[in-house]
Amino acid sequence: MYICSCNAVTDGQIKRCVTDEGVCTWRELMQKTKVGTQCGICAKYAFALFKELKAAKDNAVATETGTVPDSESPQR
Repeated sequence: MYICSCNAVTDGQIKRCVTDEGVCTWRELMQKTKVGTQCGICAKYAFALFKELKAAKDNAVATETGTVPDSESPQR
């Protein structure tokens, strides 16, 4: 499904960037795909999808390694 029609970015492309290509930040995703850089209408949904995929990846890594994801680490 197209997430960003201005730059023809799909949910599959975003998923690949996060899960396979190691994109770790919203800024990186924007630079790599150009999602959210034109009219901005897609940014809210694209960012929510990015956060969901990133959290799932972080949790999978934490499960494999027995560590706590950064987002769940206690603040000092």
